Amino acid sequence: MTVDANIALLTIFVLSVFVGFEVVSKVSTVLHTPLMSGANAIHGIVLLGGIIVTGQATQPLEVALGIVAILLGAINLVGGFVVTDRMLEMFKPKKAPAQNKGGDA
Repeated sequence: MTVDANIALLTIFVLSVFVGFEVVSKVSTVLHTPLMSGANAIHGIVLLGGIIVTGQATQPLEVALGIVAILLGAINLVGGFVVTDRMLEMFKPKKAPAQNKGGDA
């Protein structure tokens, strides 16, 4: 790749970071749980793609970057499910404390 192509790719990456931050920061809190569920599905696809691409890699640098991408994708996927589970726990009704029926205090 030429230097111009690398600068263009870097520019696209930086702009996508800014756009992604602005879009996610404007989402209302009511929509975060469905948004996280959808994001988890996307992260699963990204993780699968990383595994496939790393399996086709021939250079050591490609393999190393692929392994890092798989590791970060797996952390992101699992973390998304943990956050979604915690958010859904907030909406479950609270259980009443068990009452002492034996009369001993």
